[in-house]
Amino acid sequence: MNTNHKPNGTFLIISASVFWASMGIFVRGLTDLAGFTSIQIVSLRLSVAALGFTLILYLKDPGGFRIRLKDIPLFLGLGFGSVLFFSTCYFTAIRMMTLSMAAILLYTSPIWVMLLSLLLFHEKMTARKLLALGVSFLGCIFVSGFGSGESSVTPAGILIGLGAGLGYGLYSILGTIALRRYSTCTVTAYTFVTAAIGSVFFCSLPDLWYKITVCTRKPYLCFLIILTGIVTAVIPFLLYTLGLEQVEASRAAILATVEPMAATLIGVVVFHEYMTVSSVAGILCIITAVILLNFHPRKKSNLLRK
Repeated sequence: MNTNHKPNGTFLIISASVFWASMGIFVRGLTDLAGFTSIQIVSLRLSVAALGFTLILYLKDPGGFRIRLKDIPLFLGLGFGSVLFFSTCYFTAIRMMTLSMAAILLYTSPIWVMLLSLLLFHEKMTARKLLALGVSFLGCIFVSGFGSGESSVTPAGILIGLGAGLGYGLYSILGTIALRRYSTCTVTAYTFVTAAIGSVFFCSLPDLWYKITVCTRKPYLCFLIILTGIVTAVIPFLLYTLGLEQVEASRAAILATVEPMAATLIGVVVFHEYMTVSSVAGILCIITAVILLNFHPRKKSNLLRK
């Protein structure tokens, strides 16, 4: 009976990663058409997501708004310490170093998750999991095209990039804890309301407000802002959080490395970017890691019993 749970959770997490990978389409659109900065796009994305998740919670489970006072630090950790912290660190790292180096440091997140899961959840550190971790990280390095351009790496940049990876990974850790006490809708709603409020302090609010008023005269830009929040935040975080109910935090973090692979394919299809040998090697590595995590020889006997 439980054999259906893990493949389903795997599918949810991979689907979430594909939606996250579409972020480049929306970032380029909002930057080119409306002049929003990266941090302002983060704030808009988080705000739309907060409204979306709050509406979902209200329609599905109004009682889900009730949380224990002692759990407020948990949701502050999810909103500020994970979603907002990771987003701010990542976009700061992009400004301080090459995009490829920032991406590599971001995808140290499975390493953080595996270490924290070992300490907090006592998850088993299997050889298969370690191999999948190594192969997926190697795939991220290949996909990022590291070494293909100039690299100006500073100690501060490395620390901020590692901070992005830690913040990204904390969603899997804190989300797993929160899901033991609350529903998916409650967890995502409070996480994004907290993150959206915090983002206001980083986005040059007067300038952001001016750009939003300009966008109101062009309905297609308003639609693009809403779509950004729904496609790159509401849908993927809902899918990922649902996936965390069925998949170990460490496995989920490794599966999420499908995102850079999907982003590369989107770049080829949508922006007609070139597919390099390095990109192909990275994609093959990431696919190999996913197969390693989901290949269970013992399942054969279970199926025969059915």
